[in-house]
Amino acid sequence: MHQDWIWGAVGGLMIGAAAALYLLANGRVLGASGILGGLIDRSGRNSTAERLSFLAGLIAIPPLLVPLYAVVDTHVTSNPVLLIVAGLLVGIGTRLANGCTSGHGVCGMSRFSLRGFVATVFYLLGGGLMLVLARHVLEVI
Repeated sequence: MHQDWIWGAVGGLMIGAAAALYLLANGRVLGASGILGGLIDRSGRNSTAERLSFLAGLIAIPPLLVPLYAVVDTHVTSNPVLLIVAGLLVGIGTRLANGCTSGHGVCGMSRFSLRGFVATVFYLLGGGLMLVLARHVLEVI
């Protein structure tokens, strides 16, 4: 029996721990899109170093973990156009929802925020709808 689910649980625990630590240390909710958005629109000027170090960690840690894995299979499509469109749709969605899954799903729901619960429900419904559309209607994945 494959034990791949364990990596999902480990990843979830790491995200939850990082969110809790960020909240305790900074008094702010960990939302990856907000951290990046604050750099882009310059609304986070007073915490630029903190935001850059967070993004540097997101970029630097995965290559450091490569020696721990014999094979990494993410099931990502090799279609670059599809990847770009998917990234743009995620970016648009996070701006429309005023946050991403780390902000609303992990932090919002753990604080019993109604807005977090509503946003997470719509993220899941939207993701499921896109999966059905992309796989069964457009047949691109």
